[in-house]
Parts: sequence; C-alpha cells; structure tokens
Amino acid sequence: MPFEDSKSKAATAPAGHSRRDFLTVSIVTGFALAVRPVAASTIITDSTGLQTGTVTIAVAGGDMPAYRAQPAAAKGPLPVVIVVQEVFGVHEHIQDVCRRLAKLGYLAIAPELYFRQGDPRKYPEIADLLKNLVSKVPDEQVIADLDVTVAFAIANGGDAARVALTGFCWGGRIAWLYAAHNPRLKAVAIWYGQVLQPTSANSPKNALDLVDKINVPVIGFFGGKDQGITQENLAKMRAAMDAANKTFELHVYPEAGHGFNADYRPSYNEAAAKDAWQRMLGWFHKYGV
Repeated sequence: MPFEDSKSKAATAPAGHSRRDFLTVSIVTGFALAVRPVAASTIITDSTGLQTGTVTIAVAGGDMPAYRAQPAAAKGPLPVVIVVQEVFGVHEHIQDVCRRLAKLGYLAIAPELYFRQGDPRKYPEIADLLKNLVSKVPDEQVIADLDVTVAFAIANGGDAARVALTGFCWGGRIAWLYAAHNPRLKAVAIWYGQVLQPTSANSPKNALDLVDKINVPVIGFFGGKDQGITQENLAKMRAAMDAANKTFELHVYPEAGHGFNADYRPSYNEAAAKDAWQRMLGWFHKYGV
C-alpha cells in the first residue's frame, strides 16, 4: 500500500521567494528522458513486503516530494538511509535503490532536490539538463533540504541513532559535502562523486576543500576508467584524508567507468556494482546502521 502524503514542520520561505514561485514537480515511475531507451540489464525490485510511495516534506518555501520505501511489517524505529539522487533526479533507478534497501530492513528516502528549479526527467539531452537546471541548484539549498529530510525520516519511523547517507554521481559529490556538514550521521557511502571540479557561485566548495570537516566514516566507490573523476584527483583525496586521520575507504574498480551501478545504462558494470553494494552494506553495519 502506498504511503499517504505527509509533511514535516513547515519552514519559512527564503528571501524573495514564496511557495507559488516554485515549480510543481511530482515523483512518478519511469526513467528520465535523457537515459532512454534503458538497457536490458535494468534491475526492477518489486514492492512485495514493502510500503512505498511519495511523501511531501515541507522545506524552506515549498513542499519537496520524496520517494520513501520501508518494510511493511517492521516494528519500532528503523535504521535510515538517505539516498541522494543522480543528476537525473529521483527517477526509477533511484526509487529502485530505495526498494532494495527497504528489502534489507531500512527506511530509505530519496528527496527530489531540484524541485524548485524544475523536473530533470523531462530533459531529453544531458547537456541541456546540466546547463538549464542542475547548474542553478545551490549547494547550500541542497544541504538545508537534506537536514530537513533527515529530521523528517526520524519523525516518521526512523531511528535517530542509526542514520546513513548514500549518493550517486551528482549525489555522490553532495554526499561528500554532507559528510562534512552533519557529524551525527553514522556512515556515508559515495558512488563516483566528484572530489575536485571548477567552482561556481552555486557550488563554491569541493570535497577536497572540506576534508578537515568530515567527521563521519566514509566509503567511496570509483571507476578506474571514469573520464570525469581522475585517478590523480582521487590520489589527492586519499592523501588529504590520510593526513587528516579520517575514517575512510576508497575503492577503485579498474575496468569500470563512471555510473557503473546504473544498471539501466551501458555504463553498468555488474561485477563492480555487486561488490560495491556489499561493501556499502558492510560499512553501514560496521558503523551501526
């Protein structure tokens, strides 16, 4: 049975904005236009034994949709995993990741973090999506929305003492930033999240700039053939994390490229994806989630 819409405590609108300023974005099944047609390797996890559906979280100035999945028969507070979307938003793959986690006993929730700027699933070309939507999403806004998402999950069946976060691609970079922001997380898992890139007004800091502030155990998964995240930059991140005595592991899969967990795309590398998934679960378990 799907969840009914529910709302967290309303927040005030940022200066210069009101609720009516924001675009209406809803979470629906299906894949983003930019990734169609999907590959034959696409994994679809059913909802048997789960409660799944869209919830609404009141954030600064608007109502943010999110996809939530959890075991239907679970009792007591559940361990929480916040799932941070790929560049394509909370489309079918991210929803499926939530269901996979829910099958393992987690309350998994993926907020639609672009909802003020538009619907990423409607862009047929990745270049247009990046230029006309993603570049307009401020890191500060995303971090604030994740804070509210964590609070929402805890207030709606989640265990405040067992909260982890994972992010993919665009969300992998955000996962680095959030690990530096929220020390109350128990663990963070990063999938091919950029560590060093050109900065902008909306994205003024890189993960490499924030190492000293990371006080959460972090595990990261990267492809050796990733053309956007270089091995040189990963080496800089390793050195910085080591020098700061942080708790972390970075795993590089030599034969994998960027997006190797995206089973709906040609970039999918089954061996790397399965190994990384098990390592992520082990990391969460090791640190109490």
